[in-house]
Amino acid sequence: MHSKILVAVENNQIGEAVFNEALSMAKTNGACLMLLHVTSPFEERYVNPISMDPYSFYPTMHSEAILQTLKKWDALKQEYTDFLIGLSQRAASYGISAEFTQNIGDPGRIICDIARNWQADLIIVGRRGRVGLSEFFLGSVSNYVLHHAHCSVLTVQGALKNTNETLAQSCQTVEASL
Repeated sequence: MHSKILVAVENNQIGEAVFNEALSMAKTNGACLMLLHVTSPFEERYVNPISMDPYSFYPTMHSEAILQTLKKWDALKQEYTDFLIGLSQRAASYGISAEFTQNIGDPGRIICDIARNWQADLIIVGRRGRVGLSEFFLGSVSNYVLHHAHCSVLTVQGALKNTNETLAQSCQTVEASL
């Protein structure tokens, strides 16, 4: 049924659940996997290319700030590369062919673009369970993918958040993520 499965993963519990679901479906269908990680500019660990260090405005200090930013980017890219290599090796241990890619940008758009270009017939993506204002302001990658993908989409539910969150709790969630 599905022969090419795009798997959008993060290095967290939801990502682990998404990957396990992908392994199960790939094994059942004899499918190959494309493992994808997208670093979003809104992600907490995103390295801002424009240093806000006040000393970076001085010419002699600016080059040091740029070097530090580049080192942080390299470390972050290497961490995600190692993560994706580990997942592809786990897939291979089950006899499942897997390749991987990592990108920077808007996760929803990138997931849909890569799925289309790779000609995936299924996308598996996690859902954090954001609701209310936090979903409105922070967006929902899974919602975007569900509405814009060219193929079938399977969402793997993460831990459900309390749907009775107050306005103050929603605002705190949004502020903490910005």
